[in-house]
Amino acid sequence: MKKYNFLTFILLGLTFVSCNDKNNAASFSINEEKLNAQYKIGDKVSVEINNSTNESFDSIAVFLNEKRVSSSKNLVHTFTMPNIKFGYQELAVKVYKGKDIEDMLTRLEVVSNTEPKMLDYTIVNTYPHSTSSYTQGLEFHNGILYEGTGQYGESKLLKTDFRTGKNTQSSTLDSKYFGEGITIFNNKIYQLTWQEQTGFVYDLATFTKEKTFSYFKTIEGWGLTHDNQYLYQSDGSETIYKLDPNTLKEVSKINVYSLDTKVKELNELEWIDGKIWANVYQKSIVVIINPENGAVEGILNFAELEKKITRLPDTDVLNGIAYNPTTKTVFITGKKWDKMFEIKLK
Repeated sequence: MKKYNFLTFILLGLTFVSCNDKNNAASFSINEEKLNAQYKIGDKVSVEINNSTNESFDSIAVFLNEKRVSSSKNLVHTFTMPNIKFGYQELAVKVYKGKDIEDMLTRLEVVSNTEPKMLDYTIVNTYPHSTSSYTQGLEFHNGILYEGTGQYGESKLLKTDFRTGKNTQSSTLDSKYFGEGITIFNNKIYQLTWQEQTGFVYDLATFTKEKTFSYFKTIEGWGLTHDNQYLYQSDGSETIYKLDPNTLKEVSKINVYSLDTKVKELNELEWIDGKIWANVYQKSIVVIINPENGAVEGILNFAELEKKITRLPDTDVLNGIAYNPTTKTVFITGKKWDKMFEIKLK
Protein backbone atom coordinates (compact mmCIF):
# COMPACT_ATOMS: atom_id res chain seq x y z
CA MET A 1 0.00 0.00 0.00
CA LYS A 2 2.88 2.37 0.69
CA LYS A 3 4.74 3.84 -2.24
CA TYR A 4 7.79 6.01 -2.22
CA ASN A 5 10.30 7.61 -4.56
CA PHE A 6 14.04 7.45 -4.24
CA LEU A 7 16.37 10.32 -5.13
CA THR A 8 18.38 8.87 -8.03
CA PHE A 9 22.06 9.65 -8.14
CA ILE A 10 23.43 10.58 -11.57
CA LEU A 11 26.98 11.41 -10.64
CA LEU A 12 28.56 8.17 -11.82
CA GLY A 13 30.93 8.72 -14.67
CA LEU A 14 30.34 12.45 -15.02
CA THR A 15 33.38 14.64 -15.58
CA PHE A 16 33.45 18.31 -14.72
CA VAL A 17 35.84 21.00 -15.92
CA SER A 18 36.70 23.98 -13.77
CA CYS A 19 35.78 27.50 -14.82
CA ASN A 20 39.38 28.08 -15.89
CA ASP A 21 39.13 25.18 -18.37
CA LYS A 22 35.59 25.66 -19.61
CA ASN A 23 36.68 26.33 -23.17
CA ASN A 24 38.90 23.26 -23.37
CA ALA A 25 37.99 19.61 -23.73
CA ALA A 26 38.75 17.51 -20.68
CA SER A 27 42.01 15.60 -20.95
CA PHE A 28 41.63 13.61 -17.76
CA SER A 29 39.02 11.10 -16.63
CA ILE A 30 38.52 8.51 -13.91
CA ASN A 31 38.95 4.94 -15.14
CA GLU A 32 35.61 3.58 -13.91
CA GLU A 33 36.47 0.03 -15.00
CA LYS A 34 39.20 -0.11 -12.37
CA LEU A 35 36.81 0.71 -9.53
CA ASN A 36 34.90 -1.98 -7.67
CA ALA A 37 31.12 -1.83 -7.52
CA GLN A 38 31.26 -2.01 -3.72
CA TYR A 39 33.80 -1.56 -0.95
CA LYS A 40 33.94 -2.46 2.72
CA ILE A 41 35.64 -0.50 5.47
CA GLY A 42 39.36 -1.34 5.40
CA ASP A 43 39.41 -2.27 1.71
CA LYS A 44 42.12 -0.84 -0.53
CA VAL A 45 40.72 1.57 -3.12
CA SER A 46 42.75 2.15 -6.26
CA VAL A 47 41.79 5.17 -8.37
CA GLU A 48 43.32 5.29 -11.86
CA ILE A 49 43.27 8.54 -13.84
CA ASN A 50 43.27 8.46 -17.63
CA ASN A 51 45.32 11.15 -19.39
CA SER A 52 44.04 10.84 -22.96
CA THR A 53 46.27 13.56 -24.47
CA ASN A 54 49.34 13.04 -22.30
CA GLU A 55 48.87 16.56 -21.05
CA SER A 56 51.36 17.79 -18.49
CA PHE A 57 50.14 18.51 -14.96
CA ASP A 58 51.54 19.45 -11.58
CA SER A 59 49.73 17.05 -9.23
CA ILE A 60 46.53 15.09 -8.62
CA ALA A 61 44.49 14.98 -5.41
CA VAL A 62 41.73 12.51 -4.51
CA PHE A 63 38.93 13.40 -2.08
CA LEU A 64 36.37 11.17 -0.39
CA ASN A 65 33.32 13.17 0.73
CA GLU A 66 35.41 16.36 0.39
CA LYS A 67 38.20 14.99 2.59
CA ARG A 68 41.60 14.58 0.90
CA VAL A 69 42.72 10.92 0.96
CA SER A 70 45.61 11.02 -1.52
CA SER A 71 47.83 13.52 -3.32
CA SER A 72 50.80 12.98 -5.64
CA LYS A 73 52.07 13.39 -9.18
CA ASN A 74 50.98 9.84 -10.05
CA LEU A 75 48.05 8.75 -12.22
CA VAL A 76 47.22 5.92 -9.82
CA HIS A 77 46.17 6.69 -6.24
CA THR A 78 45.53 4.14 -3.51
CA PHE A 79 43.92 4.65 -0.12
CA THR A 80 42.22 2.55 2.56
CA MET A 81 38.48 2.93 2.91
CA PRO A 82 38.02 4.69 6.27
CA ASN A 83 35.45 3.90 8.94
CA ILE A 84 32.49 5.74 7.42
CA LYS A 85 28.76 5.11 7.23
CA PHE A 86 27.38 2.81 4.58
CA GLY A 87 25.92 3.89 1.27
CA TYR A 88 27.11 5.97 -1.65
CA GLN A 89 30.13 8.19 -1.08
CA GLU A 90 31.34 11.02 -3.32
CA LEU A 91 34.78 10.51 -4.84
CA ALA A 92 36.31 13.63 -6.36
CA VAL A 93 39.57 14.01 -8.27
CA LYS A 94 41.32 17.31 -8.92
CA VAL A 95 44.10 17.66 -11.49
CA TYR A 96 46.21 20.76 -10.90
CA LYS A 97 47.72 22.36 -14.01
CA GLY A 98 49.36 25.66 -13.17
CA LYS A 99 46.49 28.05 -12.45
CA ASP A 100 43.92 25.61 -13.83
CA ILE A 101 42.14 22.74 -12.11
CA GLU A 102 40.33 19.91 -13.88
CA ASP A 103 37.64 18.28 -11.70
CA MET A 104 36.16 14.79 -11.93
CA LEU A 105 33.45 13.21 -9.84
CA THR A 106 32.12 9.70 -9.29
CA ARG A 107 30.74 7.65 -6.40
CA LEU A 108 31.60 4.54 -4.44
CA GLU A 109 29.22 2.31 -2.52
CA VAL A 110 30.36 1.28 0.96
CA VAL A 111 28.65 -1.83 2.36
CA SER A 112 28.68 -3.76 5.62
CA ASN A 113 31.25 -6.36 6.61
CA THR A 114 29.13 -7.60 9.54
CA GLU A 115 27.64 -11.08 9.17
CA PRO A 116 24.09 -10.93 10.66
CA LYS A 117 23.20 -13.60 13.20
CA MET A 118 19.93 -15.51 12.84
CA LEU A 119 18.38 -15.19 16.28
CA ASP A 120 15.83 -17.42 17.96
CA TYR A 121 13.15 -16.62 20.52
CA THR A 122 10.53 -18.14 22.77
CA ILE A 123 6.90 -17.03 23.10
CA VAL A 124 6.36 -16.03 26.73
CA ASN A 125 2.69 -15.00 26.53
CA THR A 126 -0.06 -14.40 24.00
CA TYR A 127 -2.52 -11.53 24.48
CA PRO A 128 -5.60 -10.32 22.59
CA HIS A 129 -5.15 -7.45 20.11
CA SER A 130 -7.89 -5.38 18.54
CA THR A 131 -8.62 -6.33 14.95
CA SER A 132 -9.68 -2.73 14.35
CA SER A 133 -6.16 -1.46 15.02
CA TYR A 134 -4.06 -1.03 11.88
CA THR A 135 -0.88 -0.98 13.94
CA GLN A 136 1.79 1.53 12.88
CA GLY A 137 3.56 2.29 16.14
CA LEU A 138 3.81 0.41 19.44
CA GLU A 139 5.64 1.43 22.61
CA PHE A 140 5.74 0.71 26.34
CA HIS A 141 6.17 3.54 28.82
CA ASN A 142 6.13 2.96 32.57
CA GLY A 143 4.42 -0.39 32.05
CA ILE A 144 1.66 1.04 29.86
CA LEU A 145 1.30 0.16 26.18
CA TYR A 146 0.71 2.96 23.66
CA GLU A 147 -0.27 2.35 20.05
CA GLY A 148 -0.53 4.48 16.93
CA THR A 149 -2.80 3.24 14.12
CA GLY A 150 -3.25 4.09 10.46
CA GLN A 151 -5.72 4.28 7.57
CA TYR A 152 -7.51 7.44 6.48
CA GLY A 153 -10.53 8.06 8.70
CA GLU A 154 -9.38 5.40 11.19
CA SER A 155 -6.04 6.68 12.52
CA LYS A 156 -5.77 6.98 16.29
CA LEU A 157 -3.45 7.36 19.22
CA LEU A 158 -4.28 4.76 21.88
CA LYS A 159 -3.44 3.78 25.43
CA THR A 160 -4.08 0.06 25.75
CA ASP A 161 -4.39 -2.55 28.46
CA PHE A 162 -2.20 -5.13 26.78
CA ARG A 163 -3.59 -7.95 28.94
CA THR A 164 -7.11 -7.48 27.60
CA GLY A 165 -6.47 -5.63 24.33
CA LYS A 166 -8.96 -2.94 25.41
CA ASN A 167 -8.28 0.75 24.83
CA THR A 168 -8.34 2.91 27.95
CA GLN A 169 -7.64 6.26 26.26
CA SER A 170 -7.72 7.46 22.66
CA SER A 171 -7.35 10.45 20.36
CA THR A 172 -8.55 10.38 16.75
CA LEU A 173 -6.63 12.03 13.91
CA ASP A 174 -8.37 14.19 11.34
CA SER A 175 -9.51 12.02 8.42
CA LYS A 176 -7.02 13.74 6.10
CA TYR A 177 -4.15 12.12 8.02
CA PHE A 178 -2.86 8.54 7.78
CA GLY A 179 -1.26 7.81 11.15
CA GLU A 180 2.17 6.21 11.33
CA GLY A 181 4.89 5.54 13.91
CA ILE A 182 4.88 6.85 17.48
CA THR A 183 7.43 7.24 20.26
CA ILE A 184 7.42 8.70 23.79
CA PHE A 185 10.20 11.08 24.76
CA ASN A 186 10.38 13.46 27.76
CA ASN A 187 6.71 12.85 28.60
CA LYS A 188 5.60 13.77 25.11
CA ILE A 189 4.15 11.47 22.47
CA TYR A 190 5.44 12.02 18.95
CA GLN A 191 3.34 10.71 16.05
CA LEU A 192 4.08 10.67 12.32
CA THR A 193 1.74 10.67 9.35
CA TRP A 194 2.37 8.86 6.09
CA GLN A 195 2.31 11.23 3.10
CA GLU A 196 1.11 14.43 4.71
CA GLN A 197 4.61 15.72 5.67
CA THR A 198 3.19 16.33 9.14
CA GLY A 199 3.80 15.10 12.67
CA PHE A 200 2.21 15.78 16.04
CA VAL A 201 3.40 16.16 19.63
CA TYR A 202 0.97 15.30 22.44
CA ASP A 203 0.95 15.63 26.20
CA LEU A 204 1.52 12.10 27.49
CA ALA A 205 -1.08 12.20 30.25
CA THR A 206 -3.96 13.96 28.50
CA PHE A 207 -3.31 13.22 24.79
CA THR A 208 -3.73 16.97 24.22
CA LYS A 209 -2.09 17.97 20.94
CA GLU A 210 0.59 20.54 21.79
CA LYS A 211 2.43 20.92 18.51
CA THR A 212 2.11 20.21 14.80
CA PHE A 213 5.37 20.06 12.87
CA SER A 214 6.45 19.68 9.25
CA TYR A 215 9.08 17.16 8.19
CA PHE A 216 12.62 18.43 7.74
CA LYS A 217 12.57 17.31 4.08
CA THR A 218 10.11 15.82 1.60
CA ILE A 219 9.90 12.22 2.77
CA GLU A 220 7.21 9.83 3.93
CA GLY A 221 6.69 9.11 7.61
CA TRP A 222 6.94 5.44 8.58
CA GLY A 223 8.57 4.43 11.89
CA LEU A 224 9.74 6.37 14.94
CA THR A 225 11.80 5.60 18.04
CA HIS A 226 14.33 7.28 20.33
CA ASP A 227 17.41 6.83 22.49
CA ASN A 228 18.10 9.04 25.53
CA GLN A 229 18.86 12.08 23.38
CA TYR A 230 17.50 11.81 19.82
CA LEU A 231 14.55 10.59 17.79
CA TYR A 232 15.02 8.17 14.88
CA GLN A 233 12.68 8.17 11.86
CA SER A 234 12.29 5.79 8.93
CA ASP A 235 10.78 6.77 5.58
CA GLY A 236 10.27 3.43 3.80
CA SER A 237 13.75 3.33 2.32
CA GLU A 238 17.00 1.93 3.74
CA THR A 239 17.65 5.23 5.53
CA ILE A 240 17.05 6.03 9.20
CA TYR A 241 17.28 9.69 10.19
CA LYS A 242 18.49 10.92 13.59
CA LEU A 243 16.44 13.97 14.65
CA ASP A 244 16.71 16.68 17.26
CA PRO A 245 13.54 16.19 19.37
CA ASN A 246 13.17 19.94 19.93
CA THR A 247 13.59 21.21 16.37
CA LEU A 248 12.64 17.96 14.57
CA LYS A 249 15.53 18.66 12.19
CA GLU A 250 17.97 16.06 10.86
CA VAL A 251 21.16 15.64 12.88
CA SER A 252 22.58 12.74 10.85
CA LYS A 253 21.47 9.54 9.15
CA ILE A 254 22.48 5.95 8.50
CA ASN A 255 21.85 3.63 5.56
CA VAL A 256 21.02 0.08 6.61
CA TYR A 257 22.88 -2.81 4.99
CA SER A 258 22.93 -6.54 5.52
CA LEU A 259 26.40 -7.30 4.18
CA ASP A 260 26.31 -6.00 0.57
CA THR A 261 22.52 -5.58 0.37
CA LYS A 262 20.49 -2.48 1.25
CA VAL A 263 17.60 -3.28 3.57
CA LYS A 264 14.73 -1.18 2.23
CA GLU A 265 11.17 -0.60 3.44
CA LEU A 266 12.21 -0.21 7.07
CA ASN A 267 9.00 0.42 8.95
CA GLU A 268 8.18 0.36 12.67
CA LEU A 269 11.20 1.05 14.87
CA GLU A 270 12.08 0.26 18.48
CA TRP A 271 15.19 1.12 20.49
CA ILE A 272 16.28 -1.91 22.54
CA ASP A 273 19.53 -2.09 24.52
CA GLY A 274 21.40 0.31 22.27
CA LYS A 275 20.20 -1.18 18.98
CA ILE A 276 17.36 -0.33 16.61
CA TRP A 277 14.88 -3.10 15.89
CA ALA A 278 12.98 -2.55 12.64
CA ASN A 279 10.14 -4.29 10.86
CA VAL A 280 10.76 -4.84 7.15
CA TYR A 281 7.47 -3.98 5.45
CA GLN A 282 5.54 -6.94 3.98
CA LYS A 283 8.05 -9.42 5.39
CA SER A 284 7.92 -11.60 8.49
CA ILE A 285 11.30 -10.43 9.71
CA VAL A 286 12.68 -7.89 12.14
CA VAL A 287 16.26 -6.71 11.72
CA ILE A 288 18.49 -5.53 14.56
CA ILE A 289 20.58 -2.56 13.47
CA ASN A 290 23.74 -0.91 14.78
CA PRO A 291 22.68 2.77 14.99
CA GLU A 292 26.25 3.98 14.57
CA ASN A 293 26.83 2.63 11.05
CA GLY A 294 23.64 0.91 9.84
CA ALA A 295 24.96 -2.67 9.94
CA VAL A 296 22.33 -5.38 10.39
CA GLU A 297 23.68 -7.45 13.26
CA GLY A 298 20.74 -9.78 13.85
CA ILE A 299 17.64 -11.11 12.10
CA LEU A 300 14.46 -12.53 13.66
CA ASN A 301 12.02 -14.54 11.58
CA PHE A 302 8.46 -14.22 12.93
CA ALA A 303 6.72 -16.34 10.27
CA GLU A 304 5.71 -18.71 13.10
CA LEU A 305 3.62 -15.96 14.70
CA GLU A 306 1.61 -15.43 11.53
CA LYS A 307 0.51 -19.06 11.71
CA LYS A 308 -0.94 -18.47 15.18
CA ILE A 309 -3.28 -15.57 14.37
CA THR A 310 -6.82 -15.76 13.04
CA ARG A 311 -6.84 -14.74 9.39
CA LEU A 312 -9.68 -12.32 8.67
CA PRO A 313 -10.42 -10.60 5.33
CA ASP A 314 -8.58 -7.42 6.40
CA THR A 315 -5.76 -9.02 8.42
CA ASP A 316 -2.55 -7.40 7.21
CA VAL A 317 1.20 -7.75 7.68
CA LEU A 318 3.46 -7.99 10.72
CA ASN A 319 4.08 -4.53 12.19
CA GLY A 320 4.56 -3.50 15.79
CA ILE A 321 7.52 -3.82 18.19
CA ALA A 322 7.38 -2.72 21.83
CA TYR A 323 10.05 -3.40 24.45
CA ASN A 324 9.04 -3.73 28.09
CA PRO A 325 12.20 -2.90 30.07
CA THR A 326 10.64 -4.18 33.31
CA THR A 327 10.30 -7.74 32.02
CA LYS A 328 13.00 -7.39 29.32
CA THR A 329 10.56 -8.90 26.84
CA VAL A 330 9.43 -7.71 23.41
CA PHE A 331 5.81 -7.45 22.26
CA ILE A 332 5.13 -8.23 18.60
CA THR A 333 1.90 -7.79 16.64
CA GLY A 334 0.60 -6.82 13.20
CA LYS A 335 -1.91 -4.69 11.37
CA LYS A 336 -5.38 -5.79 12.48
CA TRP A 337 -4.02 -8.95 14.08
CA ASP A 338 -6.20 -10.57 16.74
CA LYS A 339 -3.18 -11.45 18.88
CA MET A 340 -0.07 -9.85 20.33
CA PHE A 341 2.89 -11.98 21.35
CA GLU A 342 5.33 -11.42 24.18
CA ILE A 343 8.66 -12.93 23.22
CA LYS A 344 12.13 -13.25 24.68
CA LEU A 345 15.38 -13.93 22.86
CA LYS A 346 16.99 -17.29 23.55
